[in-house]
Amino acid sequence: MGIRAVERAMRVLQEMNLQPISTIAHLHARTRLPKPTLVRILHTLEEAGYVENDPRQGGYQVSGLVTSLSSGYHKEPMVVEAGRPWAIAVTRKYKWPTSIALLDHDAVVVRFSTVAESSISPFHKTVNMRLPLFTRGLGLAYLAFTDAEEFNLIVDILRRTEDPENALAHHPEKLKRLVDQVREAGYATRSSFVEPKNSNTIAVPIFNEEGRVLASLGLTYFTTAFKSEKEACERYVPALKSAAAEILLDLKRLQASAL
Repeated sequence: MGIRAVERAMRVLQEMNLQPISTIAHLHARTRLPKPTLVRILHTLEEAGYVENDPRQGGYQVSGLVTSLSSGYHKEPMVVEAGRPWAIAVTRKYKWPTSIALLDHDAVVVRFSTVAESSISPFHKTVNMRLPLFTRGLGLAYLAFTDAEEFNLIVDILRRTEDPENALAHHPEKLKRLVDQVREAGYATRSSFVEPKNSNTIAVPIFNEEGRVLASLGLTYFTTAFKSEKEACERYVPALKSAAAEILLDLKRLQASAL
């Protein structure tokens, strides 16, 4: 039997890792934990050094110590190795941060990010962020291009969760329209209904040689930098698709050299 307090603390850390700043109200809405419980958890994590209280921004944020939690995890998928130089190249050309995300059960997880390479990043850190599959650009860019069997399995899993960002799993017709739209366009963006609303992410799938989606590649920008989402997509989607194609070529070379 699990230790309830530890499960709750990890749930809070997981949610905080999705946002640059988290308030008690936000964490209460997302985790459904009582506010007094959240206060105790946050104070404990703050004393342990994993969380920082930033009064200037009116909330809490994870500290750099959180990265130590993944220090024992050394395996890096080959697609991330192949994609790293191309993600960096996109950021060096366009300045905005780019990320590579992989599926992890019921979400995608950012496995590589160029936040450190970008001086205008909307986020301080994104590696290990878990992102929902319906409402986030990196998640939807993966989900929309899965085959029918994998798609149905994932949606069945999401239908059993209580996360409001997974609500579309209960509306198959709306979900189909969204997925068809993404497949036709060849890219996905973040839903305008989710935070943070001062930025957006444009993402494309990364395929293997057989045409199976392996990961997603996304670029995040401040929405105030463009007149519309369409303008930003017209500028960056071709670059992201080109990078994804180059990643496939490098992935094939890496796989051949590993034989």
